[in-house]
Amino acid sequence: MRDDFEKFLKSHLNVSDETFQKFSDYYDLLLKWQIKINLIGNLYDDIWSRHFLDSVQIIKLIPDTNSKILDIGSGAGFPGMVLSILGYDVTLVESDTKKTTFLSEVKRITKTNAKILNMRIESILKNNFDFITSRACADLDTLLEYVHPSVSHGTECIFHKGKNHLKEISDAEKKWCFQFEINPSITDSDGVILKLSNITKRAGYDGKQPKTRH
Repeated sequence: MRDDFEKFLKSHLNVSDETFQKFSDYYDLLLKWQIKINLIGNLYDDIWSRHFLDSVQIIKLIPDTNSKILDIGSGAGFPGMVLSILGYDVTLVESDTKKTTFLSEVKRITKTNAKILNMRIESILKNNFDFITSRACADLDTLLEYVHPSVSHGTECIFHKGKNHLKEISDAEKKWCFQFEINPSITDSDGVILKLSNITKRAGYDGKQPKTRH
């Protein structure tokens, strides 16, 4: 429900009425564009909880709004556009042209400073991000393969995951070294928010020894 979304925001950030209006405009655009293109799957879901609250809960893990964030497979903008409206420095990457057109319209209407790139994740080679986010994009091993070129020392990854998260972690650890913490989702009893750090590829997968993190 929208009330839960607003209550959560007010308890964690000093959010203005103008910002709440931007989220209302975002919501209205989502309903309008969903008729044209499939952005969120099911319009009968509680959109405020299923998408907006589910996205915004990760601000507990990113307390500094000056953080540089890369959001991959952005789709309808969750969580990247939500974070941008809240003042974070976010680059959203989406390969679907129609979805990036939608994101550009949200950016225009809400007057955010989001950077929107219509390209494949694999083409992103920058590594100056503090955080990398993704929601319902791919399994953990694949996600790490996607983001590895953009991971530098200090980069942390925050991924929404479902009930199979432990298996995904186990499978990914065959190829990757990383530290992780599991945070329960506030919107899905089976869901979690994974926070990964110190990410390197295991020796033998790229012919190099992983660098030691300090």
